[in-house]
Amino acid sequence: MSYPPPGGYPPPGGYPGYPPQPGQQPGYGAPPPPGGGGYPPPAGYPGGGYPPPATGGYPPPATGGYPPPATGGYPPPPASGYPPPGGSNYPPPPGGGGGYPPPASGGYPAPGGYPGGAPQAVPGFTAPAPYGQQPPPGQPPSYPAQPGYGQQPPPGAAPYGAPPGQYGAPAPGQMYGQPGAPPPAAYVPVAAAAAVAADLPVVEPVATDLPVVATDLPVVESEKLPEEAGGRPPAGVAAAASGPPRQAPAPASQPPTAAMGSLAINEQATHGTVVPIRPFDAEADCELYRKAMRGAGTDEATLINLIATRSNEQRQKIKLTYKTMYGKDLIRDIKSELSGNLEECMLALFMSGPYYDAHQLHRAMKGAGTDETTLIEILCTRTNKEIEAIKAEFKKNYHKDLEKSCVSETSGHFKRLLVSMCQANRDESTNVDMAKATKEAQDLFQAGEKKWGTDESRFNVILASRSFPQLRATFSEYTKISQRDIANSIQREMSGDLKGGFLAIVECVRNRPMFFADRLYKSMKGAGTNDSNLIRVVVSRSEIDLVEIKKAFLERYHKTLYKMIEGDTSGDYKRLLLGIVGQGV
Repeated sequence: MSYPPPGGYPPPGGYPGYPPQPGQQPGYGAPPPPGGGGYPPPAGYPGGGYPPPATGGYPPPATGGYPPPATGGYPPPPASGYPPPGGSNYPPPPGGGGGYPPPASGGYPAPGGYPGGAPQAVPGFTAPAPYGQQPPPGQPPSYPAQPGYGQQPPPGAAPYGAPPGQYGAPAPGQMYGQPGAPPPAAYVPVAAAAAVAADLPVVEPVATDLPVVATDLPVVESEKLPEEAGGRPPAGVAAAASGPPRQAPAPASQPPTAAMGSLAINEQATHGTVVPIRPFDAEADCELYRKAMRGAGTDEATLINLIATRSNEQRQKIKLTYKTMYGKDLIRDIKSELSGNLEECMLALFMSGPYYDAHQLHRAMKGAGTDETTLIEILCTRTNKEIEAIKAEFKKNYHKDLEKSCVSETSGHFKRLLVSMCQANRDESTNVDMAKATKEAQDLFQAGEKKWGTDESRFNVILASRSFPQLRATFSEYTKISQRDIANSIQREMSGDLKGGFLAIVECVRNRPMFFADRLYKSMKGAGTNDSNLIRVVVSRSEIDLVEIKKAFLERYHKTLYKMIEGDTSGDYKRLLLGIVGQGV
């Protein structure tokens, strides 16, 4: 059997104005070729069928199939016509002849339209124009005009038989899913329509996965530019519409260790438990202090509430205002009214940070013996700026040089470490040199684990001068080289106060709040409490990082700092410490 042409069968009536090609079957409704054999059969033909064709050729098609070809086409079918195939449900044609049965009346319409006029009008339906002809003016086309049968479609047009363009159909010569396919003509985005109405270039919408946040912010008329009046978009939108959407510039290439700088201890966000109170009235607070200490007895609860809820800066203003108002020194009045650990803690809270550290260092080196633990805690954990301020306060209040005092009270490599710390010259940059870290890790390994004895000076050079981010990288490389942690090697190679100083630096490099959490735990564990160490850590870190210290304490010892202080202290002294620490973690 034959197949339909690539563009499908022509509609009834054929393509007007185009004669059939040689060897081609005429279209429906076209005049039959000379000599008969056309379709439909002429009126009055005997039997109503086709003349018997010659035998041979292709197998006969089923009844009601394609019309027989014209002369010169395919070989004619057998004389018996086109018998119906087995099992076909089509009835045989009348008269016993093969081919198609004649139409009920009049056959197919002649080319150019329906015989006898246009079909009957149906409400709501506009009669289509003959195929291939343009519709009358004002009437929508029933079907796009096509060239004659057998002719090539015009350039850029869809091939014969292609469905009309629908939403999502690609442009000619473009595959489905190919990038850059334009949206269908029937779809016009609202933003594009607005841009066209404003005589601006159309910017294609960019699809994002960001949620749309609805805002009710009013538009401030005074911020509009003169050229933005009259419905034109703002300058930012017009600038964006002048070209394709800009993409964010690619980040500049950075070394792999650049992100390690963000881990610097000095740049970590920390939080104190004591914050300034707002509003603050120094005179009103001074009146409350005066009232709490005047007469017989002392209202400790009022003093505790006032001092634990004011920042150090506000306490300094209270001291000055109190002396201005009453001509008396507030610190002397507190000493005369209080005693013991409560007095020590309250006086510490009225000292400025640098002066309190200088006071603690002087106290650690005063008299017989030296409190090396206090020297390590202060000098090995403070920043360059803090050490410079401590040195100035020490010189101002005690008329001594801090470095010389440390030299006179200590000895050996520990003395050298303290002198290095007093210089306040540690590198505090955030840059990390991995080549330098690897080399210095190898130097530490050669100076300690790999040799008989220990070169303490090499440890001092690296631990006392390098930045904390650089030391983190060095410690990491040291572990790879020696298969030991740097803290473990220091414990194995060092002893005494020098070991304590180096370990304090290592712990602060890794986690400064954890170092102070350990100090607090050691001050309260076992029988008795080292109140001086407890007060010093709580007071000195109350406005810096006591919140992080509380979290580190809970993480390591599975007990809140508040609960441990509550169990190891008592009375008003306990209430003052708990007021500074706070219950929250």
